[in-house]
Amino acid sequence: MKKILSLIAVLSVAFISFAQPDDPKTMHENARTFMRSGDYDNAILILIRALQQDTKNLEMQKDLVMSYYLKKDYVKALEGAEVLIERDDADVVSYQIAGNVYKALEMVKECDKMYKKALKKFPKSGPLHSEYGELLWAIKDFTAIEYWENGIKIDPGYSGNYYNAAMHYFYTKDKVWSLIYGEIFINMESLGERGAAMKQFLLQGYKEKLFNNPDLMKGEENNKSPFAISFLQSMNKQASQTSKGVTTETLTMIRTRFILDWYATNAVRYPFRLFDYHRQLISEGMFTAYNQWLFGASENLAAYENWTKANAEEYNGFNTFQRSRIFRMPQGQYYQVN
Repeated sequence: MKKILSLIAVLSVAFISFAQPDDPKTMHENARTFMRSGDYDNAILILIRALQQDTKNLEMQKDLVMSYYLKKDYVKALEGAEVLIERDDADVVSYQIAGNVYKALEMVKECDKMYKKALKKFPKSGPLHSEYGELLWAIKDFTAIEYWENGIKIDPGYSGNYYNAAMHYFYTKDKVWSLIYGEIFINMESLGERGAAMKQFLLQGYKEKLFNNPDLMKGEENNKSPFAISFLQSMNKQASQTSKGVTTETLTMIRTRFILDWYATNAVRYPFRLFDYHRQLISEGMFTAYNQWLFGASENLAAYENWTKANAEEYNGFNTFQRSRIFRMPQGQYYQVN
């Protein structure tokens, strides 16, 4: 009899445990697992049930809208996004998600209004400046560069504005900021397609923009940035090296001499993290490997692979060093003047 009662007790506990729903936190974790695997239907199913238990949970609501967006159910995503951005506790990511939904539905006016509201609430958000600029650029409103520049100024640790600004300047007559912003972006976000593409643009920029005229100062009479003028003057001293062509090897030489000249003439007036990094690499004997990493594959992939094999110790040392640090631009080193 005691055995039967014990068995009934065990079965009762097991039944109650099975019948009890998971807590919202556990359900949210399960939903995110489904999101990562691309099973958005199950993620949505679980998130809806979890929100019934925790109706005001912002993170779960964001994930629900994002799941609808990734599933390409834009009608449901829009419904959720509009509720999301009306919340008093809507954060930057909430507005980013809503922006993705509006862009997917080509609701330009609504998206424009939403970004203005978001930037009023979060005026120092680099991501919001970057994405609003992208919306303006898509509709051929070239005031987009003003948002990317302001994003760089107020949130220099966010990479997206450097990418967008560099791409903008590559298509203008500018021959300074396209190179500087492009290289900063590569150092902040070297992995992925955008980093690889930016390396190609960077090499092309040195060839076709910076050194396309023997006198780098020609056409710069209206340049309002003292930093940019100083950059060009220092680079102009190295221009004779391009008589051998603009290659990875000559760029390494030019950029080494540029850094030596910069620290002799301009570094006190214009402290700049990117140039500090160059100087550090030079002092530690890694600047050649860095320039190979930056330009080599874009110039000649076979030659680059041969160089890395022939200089394996040097290149592996640089890669190890690079992976051990995070490159970030600090506040207060913004020198662009529009």
